[in-house]
Amino acid sequence: MVNGKKLIALCTSRVFDPQVHGYIKALTETLRADNCALMIFTINTDIYWVEDLDPAETHVYELMPYRELDCIIIMDEKIKSRKVSERIISRAKQENVPVVVVDGRYEGTIHVNFDYEAGFEAITRHVIEHHHVRRPHMMAGLPNNPFSDRRIDIFKKVIKENGIEFNDSMLSYGDFWADPARIAMREILKRDELPDAIICANDIMAITVTDELREAGVKVPDQVIVSGFDGYDEIYFADPIISTCSCDTELLAEATGQIALKLAQGQPASDAYIEPELQVNASCGCPPHSRSVRHLRESFNNNNFYRHQDDTRILNDITSNMECCTDVWSMASAIHDHKTKKHLLVVDRNIFNMEENYFMADSSASKVPDYHMIYDADYAEEHRFDRIPLDPDLFNDPTVNTETNVLSGNFRNRIIELLNIDYPLVFNSVNYMNRPYGFVCAYYEDFVITDYARTTIVTNALGMGVGGFVNLQYQRYLLQKMDDMYKHDALTGLYNRLGFQKVYAERIQKDDYQGISITIIMSDLDGLKYINDNFGHADGDHSIAAVAEALKRAVPENALSARFGGDELFSVIFGECDPDSIIRKIDEYLERYNAEQKLPYTVTTSCGFNTTTLTPEVNILKMLKLADERMYIVKRAKRDIWHGYGPGKTQ
Repeated sequence: MVNGKKLIALCTSRVFDPQVHGYIKALTETLRADNCALMIFTINTDIYWVEDLDPAETHVYELMPYRELDCIIIMDEKIKSRKVSERIISRAKQENVPVVVVDGRYEGTIHVNFDYEAGFEAITRHVIEHHHVRRPHMMAGLPNNPFSDRRIDIFKKVIKENGIEFNDSMLSYGDFWADPARIAMREILKRDELPDAIICANDIMAITVTDELREAGVKVPDQVIVSGFDGYDEIYFADPIISTCSCDTELLAEATGQIALKLAQGQPASDAYIEPELQVNASCGCPPHSRSVRHLRESFNNNNFYRHQDDTRILNDITSNMECCTDVWSMASAIHDHKTKKHLLVVDRNIFNMEENYFMADSSASKVPDYHMIYDADYAEEHRFDRIPLDPDLFNDPTVNTETNVLSGNFRNRIIELLNIDYPLVFNSVNYMNRPYGFVCAYYEDFVITDYARTTIVTNALGMGVGGFVNLQYQRYLLQKMDDMYKHDALTGLYNRLGFQKVYAERIQKDDYQGISITIIMSDLDGLKYINDNFGHADGDHSIAAVAEALKRAVPENALSARFGGDELFSVIFGECDPDSIIRKIDEYLERYNAEQKLPYTVTTSCGFNTTTLTPEVNILKMLKLADERMYIVKRAKRDIWHGYGPGKTQ
C-alpha cells in the first residue's frame, strides 16, 4: 500500500492483444471501486513455454515493488513460461504477497481459470451432433502441450460417443499458430476425400484453415465446416465468421478483481472457474451470433489507424537522433516528441560509465543497478521550447540507489503521483543486446488500444536509442584513448613530438593566439647517466617522470608540455608569463620530492627559456633550439660546481 492506495500488480504479455486489453480495462474498473491502483508489468512477446529462453524483457518482473504490493495477478497462459511465473511466485512468497494465477495452476496460489474442457466439448458436440458430421478432423495445437492434448482427448471422446472411430489421419498439428496451421492444411487438401468438418483447437488456426479452404475453391461451410475456440475478436473479421466458444475476458477479469480485493484486505478467497460461452456463426452453417462488433470498428477508426501506421517511422527517427548525440542531456532531450507522450524513462546510470562497455561486460560481475529517471514527457512538454528532458536537479541527482524497483530512486514520488490518475501504469523493461538496463513507464489516461500498442514500439525505440548512444560513446571514448596514446609519451604523460606538433598546429590557427607572447621553457634532468649507471634505468625513468611532473605543475593550464627525447622536456606557454618564477616552482617541487623520497641521489633539472611574439613566421623548432642552448649554459655551470662530487652527493 502507498499513500492509502492498495497496489495490485498484473504480470502479463502483449497488452495490445485485444483479449489482454479487454481484460485490463475490466480489471481496472473492478479495482477502482475499492481505491486500488493497478500496475501492469508486461513483456511484449510470448515465450511459448520454451523454458530455456530467458529474454531480457522478463526483467520487468524483477522491478516490481514486492514489499509494497497488496496482491499479484499472473496471466500465466499469456506469459507462457512456468519458469518466469515460478520466479514471481517465489519472490512474492518471500515478501508474503498473495498471488492469483489466471489460466494456470501453481502451489500456494489462488487460481482463476476458464473451464476450457467444458467449452471445447460444447463446440465439438455442436459440430458433430447438431450438424451430423461423419468425417471430422482435428487441428490440434503443439504436440505434447497439455492444453492441446486435453482437447484431443475431448475430440476422441465426443466422436466415439457418436459412433465414429478415431484414426491418426483425423489429427493434424497447427501449433496454435497461423503458419504451421497453413502447412498442415495444405497437406490435408492433397487428399482425395476432404473431411466434412475441421475442429480447430483455437481461433487463429480456424481463421487460417478457412482462408486455405477458400483459396483452394472449397466452400465453407457448404463443403467443409470449420470451428475454432477462445472467442478472439479476429473471428468477426473472418469470412465467414468463425463458430467458436468464447472465453469472456470481462468475466475473467471481474472474477480475478474480486478475488484480488479480498486477498488485499486479508480475507480468505477460493479458486474460481468461468465457463466459456458457445458462439455459433456462419462457418458451421448457423445464423451469426448476436454479438455486435461495432465497438471494434469504433476503437479502430481511421484516425487511430493512420496515426498508428506513422508511429514506426517517427520513432525510428527518434532512435537515430538519440544515437547520434554526444552527451547524455542531449540524448534524453532527443526523446521528446508527440509519439512519446505519457512516457517516462528510467535507466541504470552505470551504462554511462565509459571505463567499460556496459553491454559487453560480464553481467555476473556488473555493479548493483543505480536506477535514475532521465526523461518524463510531462516535464518535457511543459518546457517544450527548451526541450529540457527533466528538472536539472533530478537529472543530475548524485544519490546512489540500492533499491531496484519502480518505486525507488529519484522517480519514486513521480510514480506515486501517477498512481492517482485512476488508469493503470504500464511498465516495460528496456534492454539492448539482451541486457536489461531500466524501464519505461506509460501512463495513458485512456484505454485506446492503439496507445497500448504504441507502448511496445516506444520501448523498443528508446531501448535501441539509449543502447546505440552508449555504444557510440564508448567507441568515441576508445578512439580518444587511442589518440591520446598516439599523442602522449607513456612514461611522463606529456605530449610526444608528433602529438605536440599536431596540437600546436591546431592551437596557432586560432585568431586570438596571433600576436600574443609565446615562451618556451626547456628542462633537462641533471646526471641521468650517473643515476642509470649507479642505480639502474628504472630509477632513471622515475627521475625523468618526476621532472615532467614538476614542469606540468609549474606552467599555466594552457601550456603545451612535451618530451622532446630522452630526458629533455619542454613547455610552450601562450601569453605573458614570468619564466624565472616558473623555473623556481620547478626547483621547489623537486626539493620537496627529494625530501619525501629520501633517495641516495637528488633529482634536479637545468632549464633554459626563450620568449618571442607569435606570428605566422615564428619557427617553433628554432625557438626550441635556442631554449636548448640556454639550458645547456645552465647545465655546464652546474657541472663546474659538481666537478669532483657527482650529482646527488654533497654539492
